[in-house]
Amino acid sequence: MKIEKILNNNVVTIIDEDGIEQVIMGKGIAFKKVFGDKIEEKKIEKIFKLDSKNASERFKSLLNETPMEYVEISRNIIKYAEKTLEKKFEDVIFLALTDHLNFAMKRMKKGLPIKNEMLWEIKRIYRKEYSIGIWSINYIKYKLGVDLPEDEAGFIALHIINATLGESMPNTMNITKLIQDILSIVKYHYKIDVDEEALSFHRFVTHLKFFAQRMFSKKQELSGDDSLYEVVKDKYNESYLCVKKIRDYIKITYDYELTSEEMVYLVLHVQRLTKDKSVASNT
Repeated sequence: MKIEKILNNNVVTIIDEDGIEQVIMGKGIAFKKVFGDKIEEKKIEKIFKLDSKNASERFKSLLNETPMEYVEISRNIIKYAEKTLEKKFEDVIFLALTDHLNFAMKRMKKGLPIKNEMLWEIKRIYRKEYSIGIWSINYIKYKLGVDLPEDEAGFIALHIINATLGESMPNTMNITKLIQDILSIVKYHYKIDVDEEALSFHRFVTHLKFFAQRMFSKKQELSGDDSLYEVVKDKYNESYLCVKKIRDYIKITYDYELTSEEMVYLVLHVQRLTKDKSVASNT
């Protein structure tokens, strides 16, 4: 590999065999190097393959204006998240998270922290990602001596959620709001508090994540066997009435019509959730 451009002592670009520019990172990788020099492979710590030219240009611009300690912190947060969630993320998360951290640090220095309006929902629905956010702000405090507010843990969690779902930030926020609204409908229909540690709760939330993702991407599943719909409707009538409220809310708010198959799955999940021994009645 030969150097195409030197961005700083730790970052260079190359042109791969397909003619696509890649960003190579490693401590001192460009020290005393010039255009056309070979890269010492033992110094390579990370290769970023960004598909679009626009993303590549944004990434190079970001690396030029961002302190390398922020870049390193972002890399380590992503490594920790991948290990915790046992999932490999696309390189685009590095661009988004590094940009966010750079902006967050500038805001903090100016005394202008931003309120995270979805913090409560994130803590409740995305517990693992939120725990990564908390780890991250503690790590930043250890490395930089900057005490970021809990809101920033929520913002970092959102970036992790985006990477996990493969969604944009607006879609992730829409998905989170929809899940929270559906949980609220169940809560108020049954007048209960649900034990959020219960397995049935986590299964329900997981189902809602994938349902919401399909809904916002307009990938509606074909309706299944209507005979099963009628059986579930009769057998679990109270859960069905609750899901009817969910269906009506989604139709009015998002102009999306639930299929009979989607209704069946929601009824079954609501039934499990509300019949769980860990559900505590408010009445």
